[in-house]
Amino acid sequence: MSKKLFSLTNKFSFTLFSVALSLSTAAYAAPSLEHSVLNAQGQSVSLQQYVGKVVYVDFWASWCGPCRKSFPWMNAMHAKYQQQGLEVVAINLDVDTALAHEFLAQLPAHFNLVFNPEGDVAKAYDLQGMPSSFLFNRQGQLVQTHVGFYQENIPAYEQEIQMLLQESSHE
Repeated sequence: MSKKLFSLTNKFSFTLFSVALSLSTAAYAAPSLEHSVLNAQGQSVSLQQYVGKVVYVDFWASWCGPCRKSFPWMNAMHAKYQQQGLEVVAINLDVDTALAHEFLAQLPAHFNLVFNPEGDVAKAYDLQGMPSSFLFNRQGQLVQTHVGFYQENIPAYEQEIQMLLQESSHE
């Protein structure tokens, strides 16, 4: 294929991708804190209660291997930044919450734990993998998403939190 034809093909492909992306995001409602989940007592609670804080929403399940690595990190972030306005909210998706409690017996959480055994909130967030995390600013706007949890990205994850906490405290 000639260089000119290759260049035109790439430009055309990029244009098609851009159009498809804008069409898909136009119909896609960004995840929000406008959902209710169950607390440990089985009572419905709204994620809206966290507006005004920087919120790290994490979806997890007992069978999720990378979740075992993310829990100690979320505990550390919660301990380090809670006084500055960070709320870590982990939403469990196990249909059988007993499995979640077995997981938690091995890896205790020192942050907000809620449950969504029906999976409707996960569906609204259009989860692509486990764990998935969503970072919201103090106004409740989605700022960042992550699929999976990767040790090598830990500094970047923390930097995103720090930036939001600093942004929010200067407004």
